[in-house]
Amino acid sequence: MRRLRIVFSLIAIIFLLLTACSKEKEGASEMGSLKNIEGVWEGSINIPDQPLPIIIEFEADKGTISIPVQGLSNYPLTNVKLNDSDILFNMDIQGQKLTFNGKMEQEKISGTFTQQGQAFPFELLKGRKEEEVEEDRLVEVKVGNGTMSGQLEIPRGEGPFPLMVIIAGSGPTDRNGNSLALPGKNNSLKMLAEDLATEGVASIRYDKRGVGKNASLAGKEEDLRFDQYIDDAAAWVQFAKDDERFSKVGIIGHSEGSLIGMVASQKADADVFISIAGAGRPIDQVLMEQLEAQLPANLMEESTKILEKLKQGEQVQTVSQELQILFRSSVQPYMISWLQYDPAEQLQKLNGPVLLVNGNLDIQVPVKDAELLHQVKKDSDLLIVDKMNHVLKEAPADREGNVATYSNPDLPLAKGLIDGIVDFLQEPVK
Repeated sequence: MRRLRIVFSLIAIIFLLLTACSKEKEGASEMGSLKNIEGVWEGSINIPDQPLPIIIEFEADKGTISIPVQGLSNYPLTNVKLNDSDILFNMDIQGQKLTFNGKMEQEKISGTFTQQGQAFPFELLKGRKEEEVEEDRLVEVKVGNGTMSGQLEIPRGEGPFPLMVIIAGSGPTDRNGNSLALPGKNNSLKMLAEDLATEGVASIRYDKRGVGKNASLAGKEEDLRFDQYIDDAAAWVQFAKDDERFSKVGIIGHSEGSLIGMVASQKADADVFISIAGAGRPIDQVLMEQLEAQLPANLMEESTKILEKLKQGEQVQTVSQELQILFRSSVQPYMISWLQYDPAEQLQKLNGPVLLVNGNLDIQVPVKDAELLHQVKKDSDLLIVDKMNHVLKEAPADREGNVATYSNPDLPLAKGLIDGIVDFLQEPVK
């Protein structure tokens, strides 16, 4: 319990960055040349049981830090000092100094992060800026509060081609399937789109509002609703339907994107729907199952009561400090809107062909969820991919090895996934 309190306490302090960003002026910088470390570095502060992902970018004479799970983006670093392989940098936040003291070895920086007397190891690996996308593969659609950008993958040859709108999972997950909340990349959705294109299936994938190329659509956290994600997905379906290059238009929803896709399919009358690693139960049940393995009895009891209130559409005013990161007041409106949707109920409303996909080594969404959905939608097709995990890669049975695939972009997609999807899309309508 003491460890849990320390972990959440640190994260809560770092959370002050959100309010500090609009108030704190950039401090006087004492930087020499940083040419030897220029570029993007990705990694985490290794807080026990709960690593905090961070992104550092150094330029020739300045540096910035981003903490995606806290909504912090490109906050200026101060006093960056590089001496041979030794590096020291810090950030000043409302009178607090957060310090990183490390050493660079080839393309890795590791050392100690210190804040208010607490010290934790950190590690950064040299990353890459997002690859440039060819102009003819960039598409845009009007959505609530602005214009959304997407990436089109289209097969070679003459169409028309079937097109699938690919919806990413929860959190700050981008169109390629990479989450800023996790170190490294897996490129699962990028591979999915590219592999489908080689099989004659076009796709549009897009960063959710607040992420990547669509970061400007974020708005305030307290104003975000689950229905906005649904409307965005439906807008892409309609966009593709108006393009004569595509013979039919469907949705592939991954993880949280599965539920978004179910409702968007109804809204935009999609021709076909594919769920990959989608929950078969309401999110409160999934969340409680996950929390049981992490929280002591008193916090589990509080979490249960909070979720009961949220499911009734009521916000909770008092939340323990340890649970603020999950149930803070600004995120409660979004959770209330999310809790209104039951995947089993939404799936039954679909009239077109449905394929339910899961991997038997998925440690986030087990096979039983796909089986639950298949039971309520008996005319759906069910595909269980052997050895596939949550990021669509073949994984070892042990948890550590499974998680390691989340940051390995060199691993191909699990065998049987693309073939299963393509076979399904080629089936005659039942």
